[in-house]
Order: sequence, then C-alpha cells, then structure tokens
Amino acid sequence: MRIGITCYPTYGGSGVVATELGIELAALGHEVHFISYSQPFRLSGRDGGIFYHEVPVSSYPLFEFPPYDLALASRMAEVAEFNELDLLHVHYAIPHSVSALLARQMLATRGRRLPFVTTLHGTDITLVGLDRSYLPITRYAIQESDGVTSISDYLKAKTVKDFEVTRGIEVVPNFVNCDVYAPIADEEKRAEARRKLAAPGDRILMHLSNFRPVKRVVDVVRIFATVVREIPAQLVLVGDGPDRSEAEWLARDLGIHARVHFLGKQERVNELLPLADLLLMPSELESFGLAALEAMACKVPSIATRVGGVPELIDDGVTGLLYPVGDVKAMAEGALSLLGDKDRLQAMCEAGRKTAQKRFCATLVVPHYVRYYEAVLAAGAGE
Repeated sequence: MRIGITCYPTYGGSGVVATELGIELAALGHEVHFISYSQPFRLSGRDGGIFYHEVPVSSYPLFEFPPYDLALASRMAEVAEFNELDLLHVHYAIPHSVSALLARQMLATRGRRLPFVTTLHGTDITLVGLDRSYLPITRYAIQESDGVTSISDYLKAKTVKDFEVTRGIEVVPNFVNCDVYAPIADEEKRAEARRKLAAPGDRILMHLSNFRPVKRVVDVVRIFATVVREIPAQLVLVGDGPDRSEAEWLARDLGIHARVHFLGKQERVNELLPLADLLLMPSELESFGLAALEAMACKVPSIATRVGGVPELIDDGVTGLLYPVGDVKAMAEGALSLLGDKDRLQAMCEAGRKTAQKRFCATLVVPHYVRYYEAVLAAGAGE
C-alpha cells in the first residue's frame, strides 16, 4: 500500500508512535509518505520506502495565526494525488482529522477516493477535544473518518462517553520494536555504559517525557529526593519542556542537583533505558504510557500512577507498581522496597520483558494496523 501519515513531529507519544509505525510499515514493503510541518524527529532520513513532504505555511499580515490546518489539507490532497496514495493515517484528532476530511472532499470532486484513518492518542480527547471551542468539530471529524483507532480501551470508552460517538472504534495498542528496545545482554558493556551516568554501586532512576504539567516532573524530583536519602542513586531525566526549569530549581533547593542529570531530548532512547534500574512515571494522566512500555521491553520496571490506560499495560505488583496521583511518599517507598529486594526486582524485570514480547511487540501490533487499513479500503470499495 501507499500510505500517508500525518502527526505532530515533536517529542511526544503520538509523534513517536506514528513515526515508528511508518518505519515498521516501510520495513514490511509499504510506501510511506509523512506529511507535516517538519520532519518527525525519529526519522533518520535514510529509511528506505519513506518520503517526507513539508507543509509550507505562509504568514500574511491579514492572519493573526497562520492557518496550518488549511495548508495541511491542501498538501495532503497534493501528495495523495501526485503519489497515488491509498489512504491517509492521521495521528491526534486536532487538527489532523479535520484536514484529512477536507483533503478527502477536495479529491472527491475530481473523482478520486482518499479514505482516512484517525488514531486517537490521549490529550486530543481528554483535554483539547473537550474544549467547547473544539468539541463539535472533533466529534464531527471522528464520526466522518473512514476508520478510527484508539491506543487503549480507556481512551475508547472516554471518547464514546464524552463525545457521544456512535461509530465503531478499534483498539490498537501502542507498540515497541522488541529488537531495538531490549536489555543489554553483556553485563560488562552495561556496567561500562552506566559508569557514564553513575558511580559503581549507585542505582539509576530514569524519567522520560515532554516535561508538560501532566507528566508531573516535579513529583519525579521529590520521589528521587526521598530515595537518595536512603541509598546512593542518580536521577536521569530525558526530554524537555515547560516544567524543566521548575524541576531544575527544585533539585537545587533540595540539595540533590549534583545527582540529577537533565539530558534534554535524546534520539537514542533505546540505548539509555536499559541502563536504568527503575523508570518513574508519576503522570496525572496517561492514555497508555509508551515510556513505561519501552522501559518494560528493556527489562526496567516502572513506578507509575493508576490512571487512564496504564493499568492495561502495567500489572500492579508483577511488571511494575501503581499508586494514586500525587502520592510521592508511597511511590518513593515502593521504589526503595524494590531496589532493596534483588529477587523481586529481577522477577519484575523478566515479567515486563515477557509482557512486551507477548502483547506489544511491533511484529504483533503493526500487522493489526495493516489488517485495519485493508478493511477500511475494502469497505470503501463496496460503496
């Protein structure tokens, strides 16, 4: 198939999943065309079968805000026509599904059919889409999509309830390439790599996010502050965003800044995660929890919150530990308990890796998307 993919190309779950999906589809022999305002950050530019089309957005004095959604719709229609795309797959409902709907209508006037699939990722439903300014158009775009998927049962139920959606929604979970995200088998190599982040004997706690308020990065620092008072440890924070400055100041105020390392945005997260002992994910809401899945595949359990779709991924007490949002004290105690029990920690590491392999590997999930595309195309052909 020839597939067009649109996503936010920035550091966030929806962009990561969309990019990885494109890479996996190309590896299966499909032709993939990314359409966005900049190249997704995980694309190397050397992937065979993948093409990138930039969306030019002109800024005229008349416009207070450049109309990206209209420019995107126009570019979608052009790319689809020039490259004979079979369908579009848009990630994150606002504004991508609306732009795809416009592109479909534009091509229909010229006798060209362009179905599109919308994947709901989280805040497009739980936050942005619920804004009264966007709710009607979000609902309409979801209803008018040729196919709709969500990344968890939680998000599907939330969409049906809050948007009164009557059409079917297919649950296709996030995935991870289990060959790329894997533990480091050679203990000497792992120990050598860990020495760049921590002294021998120190524990490494890690956090990975876009540092937005919903990720509660300040809680990560507070959890670590309790842990490091009891055992030698280092905190490694991967990513960047609006709450980074507050987290940096808190680490300094608590006197632990020498043990807290802000690495910023990193492309090779798969090389960092296997070095951790625990992942901290104290989010206020996660519709899935991709960072926790990537960690699980690397044999790293998570200390996380019991919210949204996280319980669908993490089996509390088996592949990680779940707590109420904001219960920093309990999360710190849980981390200390795990780090102090070598056998229990190792059992969680093994269980997490097995869960990733059995349920969330790209080899299992990407074919699900392909089957769904084929069903959407077949349904349209019969109209």
